[in-house]
Amino acid sequence: MLFNSYYFIFLFLPLSLAGYYILNYVNLYRLAGIFLIGMSLWFYGYFNRSYLLIICGSIIANFLFAKIMDRFSEKQSVKKCILILGILTNVILIFYYKYFNFFLENINTLFHTSFALKNILLPLGISFFTFQQISFLVDAYRGETKDYSFEEYALFVSFFPQLVAGPVVLHSETIPQFRDPKKRRVNYANFSRGLYVFSLGLFKKIILADTFGRAVDYGFSALPALNSLETFIVSLCFTFQLYFDFSGYCDMAVGIGSLFNITLPQNFNSPYKACSIIEFWERWHMSLTRFLRTYIYFPLGGSRRGTIRTYVNVMIVFLVSGIWHGANWTFILWGILHGLLNCLNRIFKKQWAKLWKPLRWLSTFLTINFLTALFRADDLAAAKTFFKRLFYPGGFSLRPKLTECFLLEEFAFLEKRLAPFQFLSTHVTGCYLWLFLTAAFIVTLLFRNNSETEFKPTLSRSLIVILCMLWSVLSLEGISTFLYFNF
Repeated sequence: MLFNSYYFIFLFLPLSLAGYYILNYVNLYRLAGIFLIGMSLWFYGYFNRSYLLIICGSIIANFLFAKIMDRFSEKQSVKKCILILGILTNVILIFYYKYFNFFLENINTLFHTSFALKNILLPLGISFFTFQQISFLVDAYRGETKDYSFEEYALFVSFFPQLVAGPVVLHSETIPQFRDPKKRRVNYANFSRGLYVFSLGLFKKIILADTFGRAVDYGFSALPALNSLETFIVSLCFTFQLYFDFSGYCDMAVGIGSLFNITLPQNFNSPYKACSIIEFWERWHMSLTRFLRTYIYFPLGGSRRGTIRTYVNVMIVFLVSGIWHGANWTFILWGILHGLLNCLNRIFKKQWAKLWKPLRWLSTFLTINFLTALFRADDLAAAKTFFKRLFYPGGFSLRPKLTECFLLEEFAFLEKRLAPFQFLSTHVTGCYLWLFLTAAFIVTLLFRNNSETEFKPTLSRSLIVILCMLWSVLSLEGISTFLYFNF
C-alpha cells in the first residue's frame, strides 16, 4: 500500500487511528498493539499476500535467535555462534531475493555458463526491515533486549509508517514509546504536527518529485538524442526527484508516526546544503548512515587502527551501502566512488576547508548530482551514454517534449485566465521547467527542515495543510511508487 493513494488516505489511515485509539481508550493496551501489528501486515501485504510469509517468517526467526541468545547469556562462545547464524540467515534471505539473479547473470557472463534465472519478486522494504533486525540481533547479543515481548518486537519491525522505506529505526527508539501510557491517548498537538508534516511530504512526492520524474523518464528514454544542456537538466531533475521522493516519504512517515504519538528518527537534514561529501553523508539518509557506522564501521575498527585501515573501513562501508541499494553494477560503482571521495575528503580536509564556501558547495552539489545519475541508469552502458551526452559538444536548445513535462494542468488553467502566465509561456522557453528548478533550489537551500523548526499550530500552517492536501489529492491521477521501494 502506498501513502500517496486514496485508499490509504481515506480508508486505511483513519481506520488504523480509530481502532488503535479506541482500544487504548477502553484500556485494551495489548489488543491495541496487536491491532496495529495486524494493520501493518495488511499494509505490507496489500499488493502481494506472499510478502506476508517472508516478513512474518523473518520476524519469528529473528525473535527466536534473540531469545536463544538470552538463554545462553553466560556462554559467550555459544551466543556469538547464534549471533553469526542469525546474521547469516538475514544476509542469505536478502541475498536470495535481491541479488541471486544478479549473481547468476555475472557467473554466466564471466564463465560463459547458462544458469537459468529465477522469477523472483523483490519483497518491498526487505533491505530496511532486514537491517533493522540485524541491529536488534547485535543489541540482543549485548544484552540490551531481554524484556521485550513478541508483540513488542513484531510491532517494532512491522510498524507501517517506517516499514518499507525507513527510516531504519532502533528498538530503543520505538518500543519504549509504545509502552508509554501517555502516548496511548490522542495528543492534539502531535496530531496537528503529524497532519502538517504529512501534507508537506505528500506535496513533495506528488507535485514535486513526480513532476521531475516525468522529465527524468523522458530524458533517460531518449539519452542518445539529448544535447549537453538537456542531459544536465535531466540529471538535475533526477537529483531533485530522488530528494523530494525520499524526503517526502520520510516526512509522511514522521507525520503518521506523530499521529500515533510515536517520534521517528530524523532521516534528512537539508543534505543539499552540504559543502563536502563527508557533510553530505552526515545529512542524507541519516538512519542508514548511523546503521553502517554503528554496526559495520565501528566493529571493523573505525578510525582506531591507523590511517590506512581507516580508509579501508570507509571503502568497505560505502561498498556495502552501494550493494544495499540494489543489485546492479551501477550501485556498486556509485558506492565505490562515494567511498573514494570520502577518503579524499578526509585526506585533504584542511585544504578543502580553506576554499571559498560557495565553491565548496558548488563542487559538492555537482559531484552528488553526477553520481546520482548512476542510480537512474539501467546499467553501466546507459551510464556511459549519459556521461557522453553530458560532455558532448552540441546545441543548447530544449526540445518541447522535455519542457512539456512541467506543464501541469493547473498551469494550463492559469494560462487561459491570467496574463502573466500567458506572457511567460509565450516568451520564455521552458518557463515551467525553470520555475520548478528554481523552486527546488530555493526549498532545498534556503528553507529550514521540519526538525529545525518548533511546530506551533497557526492559521498560516493550517492553510498550508489545506492547500498541500487539496492540491496533492486532486493531482492523484495515477499512483506512483516511491523510488526507495526498489532499494
